[in-house]
Amino acid sequence: MSRGLGDVYKRQQEEFRKMLDIKFVRNNPDVVKQNIKNKFQDEKLPLVDEVIELDQKNRDIKGEVEALRAEKNKISKQIGACMAQGKKEEAEEVKKQVAASGTRIEELSTREKEVEEELLKDMMVIPNIIDPSVPIGKDDSENVEIEKFGEPVVPDFEIPYHTEIMESFNGIDLD
Repeated sequence: MSRGLGDVYKRQQEEFRKMLDIKFVRNNPDVVKQNIKNKFQDEKLPLVDEVIELDQKNRDIKGEVEALRAEKNKISKQIGACMAQGKKEEAEEVKKQVAASGTRIEELSTREKEVEEELLKDMMVIPNIIDPSVPIGKDDSENVEIEKFGEPVVPDFEIPYHTEIMESFNGIDLD
């Protein structure tokens, strides 16, 4: 079964919703780092600084690309003016500047895409923020029981493993 671009886009959007917002990480690096420590995932701490650095690189590249595009558009208008005035040599020089700007824009756009991919990869690894009501513990043995309903029922027969149940209904073939 093949998936269309719409399916890929939906999956990406679902993944984005599962991660922290880059603005939150940028504005609250200490909160994010403390959250990582609270989850006992200290090996992920360097990712916060790396994400902030990649975000700054990405924003710098975007700014340079925008400035180059604006300059390219401005210079492109000069070409028409030069041609109208009959200044072909000057127009050719301006065309070379436009071509150089175009090349630089392409290089930066490629680099921007690489930085964005690396940024997204790192952002997907940084854990979401723990709700303040959740007690901090190394594992589930330190969980706090908030409420209990009735007593657990222990059956007086052996509980079959799920594959045994499926085999009895011919719902699974392990061979």
